[in-house]
Amino acid sequence: MLAACAAPAAPGGAGPAAAPGAAGPVTAGDREIAPGVRRSETLILENPTGKVVPADDFNRWRPGIQSASTGLQQLGLDALWYIDPDAGIDGVWDNSLAAEKPIYNEDFTQMTVKLREGIYWSDGVEFTAEDVAYTVETLKATAGMSYNGQFNKYVASVEMPDKYTVVFNLAEPNSRFHGLFTVRWSACFIMPKHIFEQQSDIVAYTFNPPVSLGPYVLKDYDPQGDWYLWERREDWQRTSLARFGMPAPKYAMYISPGPSDKKVMAQTSGELDVIHDIAPEGMITLARTNPTSKGWFKSFPWAHPDPTLPAVIYNNEKPGLDNRDIRWALTLAIDIVRVAMASYRGAATISAIHVPPTGLYPGYYFDPMQEWLNNFTLDLGGGEQYKPYDPTAPQRIADAARASLGDMVPTDPEEIRKSIGYGWWKYDLEAAEKLMLKAGCTRNSAGKWLLPSGEPFKIALMAEGDTRPIMNRGAAMIVENWAEFGIESSLDVRDNASRARLTLLGEMDAEFGWTVETWGGHPDLFFFLESWHSSFYRPTGENAVGRNRMRWKHPDLDPIIEQIQRLDFDDPKGIELGLEFIKLAATEMPITPIMSYNVFSVCDETYWEGFPTAENPYTNPVANWANTKYMYVMIKPKA
Repeated sequence: MLAACAAPAAPGGAGPAAAPGAAGPVTAGDREIAPGVRRSETLILENPTGKVVPADDFNRWRPGIQSASTGLQQLGLDALWYIDPDAGIDGVWDNSLAAEKPIYNEDFTQMTVKLREGIYWSDGVEFTAEDVAYTVETLKATAGMSYNGQFNKYVASVEMPDKYTVVFNLAEPNSRFHGLFTVRWSACFIMPKHIFEQQSDIVAYTFNPPVSLGPYVLKDYDPQGDWYLWERREDWQRTSLARFGMPAPKYAMYISPGPSDKKVMAQTSGELDVIHDIAPEGMITLARTNPTSKGWFKSFPWAHPDPTLPAVIYNNEKPGLDNRDIRWALTLAIDIVRVAMASYRGAATISAIHVPPTGLYPGYYFDPMQEWLNNFTLDLGGGEQYKPYDPTAPQRIADAARASLGDMVPTDPEEIRKSIGYGWWKYDLEAAEKLMLKAGCTRNSAGKWLLPSGEPFKIALMAEGDTRPIMNRGAAMIVENWAEFGIESSLDVRDNASRARLTLLGEMDAEFGWTVETWGGHPDLFFFLESWHSSFYRPTGENAVGRNRMRWKHPDLDPIIEQIQRLDFDDPKGIELGLEFIKLAATEMPITPIMSYNVFSVCDETYWEGFPTAENPYTNPVANWANTKYMYVMIKPKA
C-alpha cells in the first residue's frame, strides 16, 4: 500500500519491489526497504508538503522552496540558535552553531557571535565565520533571496575578528536581530561559502546534492518528489548535535504517504513511524485500534498545540477587503462552533486575538485581554455601538463535541478554557449586515452582496487539500458561512507549490493559513511582527517580505514594532507592547484569527521508542520542524 502512495520507484532505482512498504511481514530487522537499508535502522516520517515539485531543488535560501521538510532543514542544515516551543532538550534555548548567546552592545547597534569550533561540512570543509559572513552578505546583495529585505534594512557591515567570531554592525538599533538566525521552525540557515561562491547565479542554483552541516547526508530521493532518504554521517561527531550523543537511526526517510486514511493504514502496518498530521477521525481510530501509536497527550485532545495561528488572511489591497468594516462583517459571519466541529470535531483551541492560545501565552496575553475584549465595541453605523466578543463560544463547542465524543470532552469550565479556548467573536449576521451597509455595500435581487462600485463582491478562499484535512475542512466551512450570508464565495484548493507562490505575490482574495507564528515558550512577538513593519511592505504582484502576505500597513503599528526591537529580548515591557499590538489588530482585523494549529502528530513505537510527549516534552514531535533533530538523539531502537 505505502509503495503506491509514497514511492513510485525505490531509492537507487531498484524498482518497486524495494520501495518503502514492499510486501512482507512486519518484523523488525528482517527486510530491506531499499538496497542496503534495513527497516529496523530507519526512521520513516511524513513530509507534510506531500509531493515535492521540483524534487531536485534544495536551495533553502530562495523563497517558496518546497523541499524544506524532506529532512533538509531537520537533518542537513544548521543555524546559530534554536528555541524550542516546548521544554527543550536542555532548556528552551540551545546554542547550536554558536558557542553562546548573542552578545549585544549597550544600544543594540552591534551583535557579536562566537562560533563553535570543530564543526565541519559533510565534504570535510570546516565551518567558520566566513560561512556566516558570506551568508548574510550574499543574501543582502541578491534580490529574490530570503532575508534580502531584512539584511538590507538592518546590516550596515559584517566583520570577522577571527576564524570563530562574527560581528554585525547594525544600521539601526535592533535587539531582536538574532531572531533571524534562531530556529523555532525555520531561520536563516548558514550557507556553505565554498559551494555557493562557485555559482554564477545563486537564485537559480538548486544546491543539488546538498552539502550537509547536520548529522545526516542525503543518500537518495525520488525524482517525482515522493520520498527522500538520509543516512547518518560517518563523522556525525563533527556536527553541533553530537553534544547530545549519536543519533540512533542510521537512516531517515521522509515520505508523502497520502491522505489521512492511508496514513492510518501505513502506521498500523508498521510502515510509518511518525505521522505529521491526520484528520481527527484518524487519530481516534489509531487511539482505539493501534496500541503502539502515541499522541502528544494520552487522550483528548491528543494533538500537539503548535504556536501558530490559522486565520483568514485577507489581501488588504483587494476592493472590499481594504475596508475594516467589511473585514469585520466577514468575521461576524463566521460560526466558530461549526468551523471547530468541521475542522477538529471540536478539538480546536480557538483564539479571538492575533496570537495563538498555546504555550505560556494564556498567561502572557489571554488573561490580561479578557476585560478589554468584553468591553470592546464596534460602530455599526447610525450611532449604534456593539460588543462583538463572545466568551461562551468554547462552552458551545464543548457541548457540540460531547454529542459524539462523550466523556472524552471535559465538562469543567477551566479545562474547557485550557483545551478549547477563552472565547471568540459572535456569530451575528444582523450586525454583519449593518457593517456591510455602513461600508456602502448593497444586495442585488438575489440577495448577493455588491461592492459600493456595484460590482459583485466575490471571495475565493485559498486553502490546502488533503495534506492537511483540518485546514481544508475549516476553510470549506468558512466559505459555506459566507455563502449563507450572501457573499459569492468559493474554496480555491491549490497544491502547495502553487499556493506558496500565489500567496507570496498576493494573487489571492484570501487564504486560510497562518502568518502569525510565535516562539511558543517565550512571549516576544517580534518573530512575526518584524516583517509587518511598513518598511517591508511590498505591493500585490511582488513577493511579500516575511509574513506580511495580507499587505497590511497602519501608522500605529510601526511604533509598536520599533519599540519592541529597542528592548532586551527578555524585558517584560515587551509583553505590554504585545498587548498594544493585539488591541490594534483586533480593532482593524487585517486577518481573522481562528484557532491554534493543533497537530495530530502520532509516533508509533513498533521500531523506535522515546518519542517526545506532554509528559516528556523535550522537543516538538511535528515532523517538519527543524528542531525535531533533537528527537534523533533521544529515541532508541525498540527492544
